[in-house]
Amino acid sequence: QVQLVETGGGWVQAGGSLRLSCAASGRAFSDEMIGWFRQTPAREREFVAAIRWNTGNTHYVDAVKGRFTSSRDLAKNTVYLQMNRLKPDDTAVYYCAASLGPLHSSGFYYAEDFSSWGQGTQVTVST
Repeated sequence: QVQLVETGGGWVQAGGSLRLSCAASGRAFSDEMIGWFRQTPAREREFVAAIRWNTGNTHYVDAVKGRFTSSRDLAKNTVYLQMNRLKPDDTAVYYCAASLGPLHSSGFYYAEDFSSWGQGTQVTVST
């Protein structure tokens, strides 16, 4: 089982930027999908972005396209989510998650597609 630890959350004004990190330990990734999800008390956990570890191919939900970018550092076994032009609606606890193996390339994923989860990091965007 892989362990995931997210860091990089915090408070930022609307229009600002944050970079989240998701560091993995326990085993090296190969062809897994690493997903980013977010959740608020009013909304169920929702898909934000995903990156396929071996190819670097990325997928984004429409609400963040053009503002968020996911990348990975193979040497550090770490995935990043660069979030630019943040909006108050982006306020949530952000989670990274890893699939057990390769996932389909439909571009949209559900929490059930992923087997390992980090503890989450709070992102707060103020007006």
